[in-house]
Amino acid sequence: MSKKIGFVGLGTMGLPMAINLNKAGFEVIGYDAYEGSREKARAAGITVAQTLKEVAEQSDEAIVSMVRDYAQNVDVILGEGGLLSAGPKNVTIIVMSTLDPDTMNELGQQVEEIGYAKLIAAAVSGGATGAQAGTLSIMASGPEDVVTAARPYFDAVGSNTFYYGSKPGNSQAAKLVNNLVLGINMNAVAEGLKFGAQYNLPEAELLNLFKVSTGDSWVARNWDSVSEWTADTALAVLLKDLKAAHLKGLEHNVAMPFNALSSTLLFDSMGQEKPEAK
Repeated sequence: MSKKIGFVGLGTMGLPMAINLNKAGFEVIGYDAYEGSREKARAAGITVAQTLKEVAEQSDEAIVSMVRDYAQNVDVILGEGGLLSAGPKNVTIIVMSTLDPDTMNELGQQVEEIGYAKLIAAAVSGGATGAQAGTLSIMASGPEDVVTAARPYFDAVGSNTFYYGSKPGNSQAAKLVNNLVLGINMNAVAEGLKFGAQYNLPEAELLNLFKVSTGDSWVARNWDSVSEWTADTALAVLLKDLKAAHLKGLEHNVAMPFNALSSTLLFDSMGQEKPEAK
C-alpha cells in the first residue's frame, strides 16, 4: 500500500481524518482552499501543498476528497487546475463527502470517461467526534477490488467499513438510510423526554431507562452530545439529508412517512427554531 495519500478538504471532519492517517503511518499531502485550515494542518504535522495539481503529483495511489458538495467535488477533481489536470496515472479518487446518490454516480461516470483514474465513494458517519477518535463508520461503494485496496486508509480513520456494491452512488444511498433512521430516532427521544417533563420525571433517569430497555438507540446513548446540536450546524446537515431521502423516495415511489414527519418536526422536537431559508 502506498505511503503518500492526498487529502483535499481539511475542515472540521477532514483535518482530524488526515491526522489519523498520519498517525497510521501514511504521509498526508493535504490541501484546503482556506489559509486558516492550511495553517491548522501544518501545525498538526500535515504536509500542505500549494495547489491541487501538487497534491496529485505528490500522491502515490489515492487522494481523498472531503469537500462540501457536488459542485466543489467537480471543481476539485475535474476543474481547471484540479486533481486530474495533472494527468496522474492509475490514481484512485476517494470521495468521502456526502452527496446525492445520482450525482455521485454522475461524478463517477465523468472520472471513468477520462480513462486514467478511478473513483470510489466512502461516505462517513460519526461526526467530528468520530473523526477525531478514528471511529467513523464508512459506507464504501465502487469496484470491489479498488475498495478493498483502500481498506488500510479506511481502517486508519474508522472502526467499521461496509461495502454496498459497484455503483459509487450506493455509498450515498446508505448514508441517507442511516441518517433517515437517525432523524426518526432523534424525534422519538426528544418527544419522549418532553412528555416525561410534564410529569417532572428526571431526564437522566429516563435516558438510563432507554439505554437498558426497549427504548434504546444510539441517540439515547449519546443524548448529551446530540442535544447540543444546533440549527446552524449538525441539525441543518441532518435536515438536508432527510429532505434528500424524502425526495428520492418520491422519485422512486417509496413511501417514507416517518422520514417526512421527522423532516417537518426535527427543529421543534429539539426545541429550536428552524433557520430561515437562504
